[in-house]
Amino acid sequence: MTAEQTESPTRSRSQHQRRKRIVQAAAALASRGGVEAMQMRTVAERAGVALGTLYRYFPSKMDLVVAVVGEELDLLEASMRRRPPGSSTGAERAVELLMRATRGLVREPELADALTRSLMLSDVKIDFHGRMTGMILRVMGEEESAGEEQKSLVRSLNSVWVMEMIDLLRGRTTAEEIQVRLELAANRLLAGF
Repeated sequence: MTAEQTESPTRSRSQHQRRKRIVQAAAALASRGGVEAMQMRTVAERAGVALGTLYRYFPSKMDLVVAVVGEELDLLEASMRRRPPGSSTGAERAVELLMRATRGLVREPELADALTRSLMLSDVKIDFHGRMTGMILRVMGEEESAGEEQKSLVRSLNSVWVMEMIDLLRGRTTAEEIQVRLELAANRLLAGF
């Protein structure tokens, strides 16, 4: 092995750790003050990296917000693997997943608001609906067998949840009311599964 080949995994690991520190710093700031608190200089200071290094990883603030959204989705997926929903039907498991995500976001309302805004207003691409649709299909046990129509129905359920989250963050509804409406929507949308 050459010296370059032995250094590469270490460098990749340290770059991964640096990127993770940056994303965690941004998430921590957003959880206290929303997107406005995620000033690039403040994120760099909190993550212990130079501002230029931050910009190499994330050319814009929205790129950083998208990375935070991705990290939150990773955490939700890890939670599902550790403790899969235990309900008996696919629709019930789908609602269980969405309610787990709701409770997680309710604990961090500023972060939830920042993430929701970024999903609605960002020009930066993130496959939020694709990832959530995939997670829902996985907990339903339908990931491999779902056709396009079924995927569209699951995506519709996810869209209902996003709109419910917006109302929750605006103080127009409660988590309990969301659960009732998600159960109704899931039972109707996913009846053919």
